[in-house]
Amino acid sequence: MKYTTVDGQLLKEMLLSGAYELENNKEAVNALNVFPVPDGDTGTNMSATMMSAVAEIQNTREITVQSIADAAAMGSLMGARGNSGVILSQLLRGISKHLKNKKDINTKDFALAIKEGVNTAYRAVMKPTEGTILTVARESADKAVEISKTVDDFLTFMEKICKHAELTLNRTPEMLPVLKQAGVVDAGGRGLVLIYLGMLKRLQGNAAMPEANKNLEAKEHYGAHLQLNPEEDIKFGYCTEFIIKTKNADPDEFKNKIMHYGDSMVVVGTESLIKVHIHTNEPGTVLNEAMKLGELSKIKIDNMREQHRHILEDSDHEVKEEIESHQEEKEYGIVTVAMGDGIMGIFKDLGVDSVIEGGQTMNPSTQDILDAINSINAKNIFVLPNNKNIIMAAEQARDISSKNVIVIPTRSIPQGITAVITFNPDITPSENELEMNAAIAGVKTGQVTYAVRNTTFNDVDIKEGNILGILDGKLIKAGENIQNVTLELIDSMITEESELISLFYGKDISKEEAEKVQSFIEEKYPNCDISLNYGGQPLYYYIISVE
Repeated sequence: MKYTTVDGQLLKEMLLSGAYELENNKEAVNALNVFPVPDGDTGTNMSATMMSAVAEIQNTREITVQSIADAAAMGSLMGARGNSGVILSQLLRGISKHLKNKKDINTKDFALAIKEGVNTAYRAVMKPTEGTILTVARESADKAVEISKTVDDFLTFMEKICKHAELTLNRTPEMLPVLKQAGVVDAGGRGLVLIYLGMLKRLQGNAAMPEANKNLEAKEHYGAHLQLNPEEDIKFGYCTEFIIKTKNADPDEFKNKIMHYGDSMVVVGTESLIKVHIHTNEPGTVLNEAMKLGELSKIKIDNMREQHRHILEDSDHEVKEEIESHQEEKEYGIVTVAMGDGIMGIFKDLGVDSVIEGGQTMNPSTQDILDAINSINAKNIFVLPNNKNIIMAAEQARDISSKNVIVIPTRSIPQGITAVITFNPDITPSENELEMNAAIAGVKTGQVTYAVRNTTFNDVDIKEGNILGILDGKLIKAGENIQNVTLELIDSMITEESELISLFYGKDISKEEAEKVQSFIEEKYPNCDISLNYGGQPLYYYIISVE
């Protein structure tokens, strides 16, 4: 069948098919990990991001190209997980921007929309790296613009885009040496190719569908430990949510207009569709302001004081104590991300306000981080991602939040702990930011895990099942014995200036095994203080820091 135009319904079906194709193949994408370690999560992150877009699309009543594109952009923005998910959300955001006021589109429209998506994604990345999803997206968009000049049939158009995207993906190892060394193509690029293939399948008449028994829940919170406000401290009593369908509005301008009516405000969207959440005492006033921009839908107003009374009546003693201990708005709050009951407990003991359960293989979404931020009654909030793959989602949450949010780009648990310890409530936010960033720069992080495949990396021959030692993201040791690799890794981390060695042992290491490693270290490095802690983290036998 020939498609010279795509309307809203067909675009919806194409995007859903693309999302399901990715979901059904996400484990294959996860396996394209540069390191041969069991923490590949690119497929999971991209799929979760797309499933969040799907949920928003399914809830959209108006089926035009613009409304479907806006819904995909909105859903992926809030559901973005990991760097690959954030980049994907920015691609969809740019596509949405170009499809404004479109009820249906031709191949030229779609090609230019993809091109705008690429431009938006590149602007969102501080240091774009070629040989990644960005390259696959850019070269596919350039090809789309070229072929749209002579091809008006969407089926042929998408076939050519998919073919070119696959060719570009296969060239990524030549652009990025680390991929060539690992013997894999870029995982994010593969995820994008799968989305395109799914869209093509719909045009071919065999749309991808969810596999049986798969959990396609779009929004899965990983357990941020949230605060509940006592009723007398609820300054703004009505949780107000709605969507504005408009023609030419600026979400940031509207945010500034209603800011003084409340707090916990989130205003996101495009020029044609804006999603609003605010706690206010004047929901009617806020809605009147919104009506000046356009038509309102999905209006929801909850009386939080009444909800609070029900919570007090129904909740258990532990929740009541948490509510009663809540303080009035304070100067500072801290959000952090951690995995492992021991490590999460350490952060709580250090006074962190909200610990989001997450990390490798379980990246929290933009929405998860935003919820944690909004749960804290503080003027200034520091967010510690503790993982390089969570930093972009944290920054996206910061940009959406109406609060003063500062992201400290911690890339590991030891850096996060150092940042919290460095934090000083008696100095300004900017001074804290400088001091925390300076402190984490001096932290070396080691990790001990195992190999999931045979490979050669950094001139190290690795066999499946080998124990691996990783220093600041670089694989430097491989062996047969956990204790030996751990000790060799620590040897490579120590310098004459080293003063403190901290070990966090994972759930697969016994206390006795960890204490044995501690004894060896104490004997070899008598001038260093040794700190042994139960971390309880999965996948990594030990997380080590040297300062």
